[in-house]
Amino acid sequence: MTADNEMEIKEAFQRAQRGHNNKAKLVASLKSRYCKLEDKTLFHEEFVHYMKYAMIVYKREPTVENVIEFVARFATSFQFAPKAGEEEGEQEEQEEEEDEDIEDDHPFLSFIFNFLLESHKASSHAVRFRVCQLINKLLGSMAENAQIDDDLFDRIHQAMLVRVTDKFPNVRIQAALAMTRLQQPKDPDCPTINAYMLILENDSNAEVRRAVLSCIAMSPRTLPKVLKRTRDIKENVRKLAYQVLSDKVHIQALSIAQRVNLLQQGLRDTSEAVRDVVCSRLLPSWLQRLDGNVIELLHRLDVENCSQTALDTLKAIFKGTAAEELLQNRVQLDNRKLIPVDCLTCETVLYWRALCEFIKEKGDDGDEMLEQVLPDAASYADYLYGYLKAVPLLSEEQRADFNQLELVMTKEFISQQLIHLIGCLDTNEEGGRKRVLAVLQEMLALPQTPSSLVSLLTEKLLALILDDLRRIQTVAEIISDVREPITETSVPVDENESRRQQVQLAEVKVRIMEAKQTLEDCIAAQDFSRAAGLKDTITELENRRNNVIQEIAASSQQADKETRVEKNDPETLLRCLTMCAELLKQMSIKTRIGPTISALMSSLVLPCIANAHPAVRNMAVVCLGTCTLHSRELAKTHMVLLLQIAQLDEIKIRISALRAIIDLLLLFGFELLSDSAAAQTAPPSQSPDRQEEDAPVAEEKGDTPEETSQSIIVMLSEFLDSEVSDLRTETAEGLAKLIYTGRMSSAKMLSRLVLLWYNPVTEDDTRLRHCLGVFFQLYARESRAHQEVLEESFLPTVRTLMNAPATSPLAEVDINNVVELLVELTRPTALIKPSTNTEEVCVHDFLAVRICGEMLRDPTAPEVRLYAKTLSNLELSRDETVRRDLQTLLQQLVQVVKDRNCLRFLEKMVSQLVDSKEQAELLNASALQPLDVNADEAAADDPSKSAKRAKRGQRKVCTPRTGRKPSRRAESSEESDGENVPESVPMVRPSRRAKSAALEKTKLDLNPLIDQEANV
Repeated sequence: MTADNEMEIKEAFQRAQRGHNNKAKLVASLKSRYCKLEDKTLFHEEFVHYMKYAMIVYKREPTVENVIEFVARFATSFQFAPKAGEEEGEQEEQEEEEDEDIEDDHPFLSFIFNFLLESHKASSHAVRFRVCQLINKLLGSMAENAQIDDDLFDRIHQAMLVRVTDKFPNVRIQAALAMTRLQQPKDPDCPTINAYMLILENDSNAEVRRAVLSCIAMSPRTLPKVLKRTRDIKENVRKLAYQVLSDKVHIQALSIAQRVNLLQQGLRDTSEAVRDVVCSRLLPSWLQRLDGNVIELLHRLDVENCSQTALDTLKAIFKGTAAEELLQNRVQLDNRKLIPVDCLTCETVLYWRALCEFIKEKGDDGDEMLEQVLPDAASYADYLYGYLKAVPLLSEEQRADFNQLELVMTKEFISQQLIHLIGCLDTNEEGGRKRVLAVLQEMLALPQTPSSLVSLLTEKLLALILDDLRRIQTVAEIISDVREPITETSVPVDENESRRQQVQLAEVKVRIMEAKQTLEDCIAAQDFSRAAGLKDTITELENRRNNVIQEIAASSQQADKETRVEKNDPETLLRCLTMCAELLKQMSIKTRIGPTISALMSSLVLPCIANAHPAVRNMAVVCLGTCTLHSRELAKTHMVLLLQIAQLDEIKIRISALRAIIDLLLLFGFELLSDSAAAQTAPPSQSPDRQEEDAPVAEEKGDTPEETSQSIIVMLSEFLDSEVSDLRTETAEGLAKLIYTGRMSSAKMLSRLVLLWYNPVTEDDTRLRHCLGVFFQLYARESRAHQEVLEESFLPTVRTLMNAPATSPLAEVDINNVVELLVELTRPTALIKPSTNTEEVCVHDFLAVRICGEMLRDPTAPEVRLYAKTLSNLELSRDETVRRDLQTLLQQLVQVVKDRNCLRFLEKMVSQLVDSKEQAELLNASALQPLDVNADEAAADDPSKSAKRAKRGQRKVCTPRTGRKPSRRAESSEESDGENVPESVPMVRPSRRAKSAALEKTKLDLNPLIDQEANV
């Protein structure tokens, strides 16, 4: 090749490094030169020669990136550019033939691909990274309908499948991106998609998972994997997963459960960025595909089973909508500002409720808008009353009909939403508030009101009544009306009395007939005086006859009498207990138990504890547990009963009793059953600090004198081993609360909770795992005393795991992971308020002594290596006594331990302690030297002193390397000690021009390398 050609390629690469150059002109110029050459082999070799300079650089330098971009553009410029608007059929076949001809005429692209594929196995990770990057850019720069040879396709495919398993994440990222156009979504065995799914599941690097998410093709196979990334541990991965779903997946491609889960997790994500993506990308995308119909979106979510998620979704949509549009898009209200009963559906009523609640949350600013979408309280109360009365009450036979049952369930759901809307009404006006109260009371008293609405109706009723005494009186009257309704009883008719009245009536009728006959005879005989007397007699007899007839009529009708009859059927009892439980929940904890509540307890709650119906017993236990929170004496009386129920009844009822027991222990403590300790117990009205001081400590060995307290702990321990997941979870949550609040302090119980958290049996128990995960972090960060309890639980936990038999689930637990968790939880820097005194003995010091003692007990045990590794990860204090003791123990261990790995860890610890001791002596020595205010000036005048001072400073901050990277807090405390280190001379801030010059020096330039090679 001529020198002119060499300068042409070299100049092109030199100019390509500068970003402001027009790469299209460079490509056109170099392509023109290439097309004029007859022998293109030398050009290929020379081009690759200069390209190699960029391929050996791993860092993403701008100059190198510009060169890579130039190479990709130049190589793909030989691809045939398809014409726009060409027809299909024969024209496409001609284009394919032309493409193949052009590719055969211009082998430069094939040469570049061959060179890259031969280099992808290079030992340098920089070369492998640039090879994958170039292949990615080459394939991405080709036209949409571009074609490559099948053999080349297979070679690229195989090479990239190897590189997606590379050691370096950046290489895996570029390899994954390079395979974007090699996917075949319709092929169920596509290797690229299989590799993508494997990466999404198993790759440890979040950026690699993000790269795969950005390029994976959507199909029924890949959709579940992408959905799973919405629960990824990294925020950026979750965010991109929602973006991909909003851009590539139609709402109809998702099942109802998938849509609900996406919204439920996305709208409640801990990251604000993820929540913003759901609100700004996913929801608008779904609405756009549904023509902006929000009601239709609710149809796709099954609002009856996920009402809260639907409400969150609607409020997220409302936040991004202007106030004018909210009023325009409101549901169709009539002139009464009500939805006609015929138009009420689950979706429309939920939309109405969400809109009213959203406007209500705006406060005073939303009052005018609320008046346009909601009527006055009295009108709404009548509307609600009319709809609730129309809800049918099904019999047992009708409940067997699924269609009727579904219809009633829909009406009950609509009724619930209408009841929720009461909270948005303006009840400041007395007339409207009274009408709402009257409707609520009447609906609670009606026997045909569905049981599922009783709790909600009671809640809204109590929300309108602020005084606790009035609340109690109102609910007690309703319970009395429901339990003992007024009924009319019939009195049976006496048959003897009825027969006597009939005989009497017959006698009177006979006498009347005889008198009338005599009267006619007298008139015929013209005996008018006697006729007048008979006429009076007949009148009296007729009056008597009428009286007898009235008596008979009155006696024939069954006499009705109003009486109260007590009802004990399960439905009635459950309704009354539900109202009672809601009342006790809404009452203030300071409200004492009065005569009315005591009467309800004796006549309703306690008898229902022994009811045969499980639902009645469960609600009675809930009422009993809630009521005992208001009275210490009542709690002492019924604690034993709750303990018996927690062990003997059905699972659901046992869980309710367990919750009541935990609440009582949290409020009153373990001394609840101790008469001797009752006088010393702080009442709940005292300050939290006082309660914490007086909180008892119940050790696992039973420090409390009462046997009942000990039995409670034993019972809770047994529940942790229960096969019923709900009971096990409730017990673990209760123990976590007791330990966190200081009502209980037990290293053994903490060890049980740690083992339960790691136990594979609880892998599917999300609530248990989440609860304990939050508890451990909060508990350990709260105070050093909590860390000391965790430190005590370290060895029992490790021993249990090491001694677990092969058949136990604990044998599958990774002990290293458990040890790392306990070490991290007990770090001094993990505290919310860490101690500023670095000389203070910390928890890790005690843990190190315990571990050393355990290792000395049996130096040949298999767990010795684990202990030795743990020692190297501890944060030890600077206390000289502790370090000296640890050094002595470590030296003893070095003499008895035979394992090489253990010895390496131990010797490393010994050297660390020795170096730290010398460093501390040096710090103390420098601290004892008097400070000279002119020292800085003298150092500036004398360069030799300044150099010596710099060396001393370097030695001071130098620390021996350990297996663990020191924390930032530790670095800052060692490098900047305000008491011992004199203040340094303030540095002059460089100018902007100096900054730009320094930044320019750091940029990589390939020209010196190219010139150096050219001059050789």
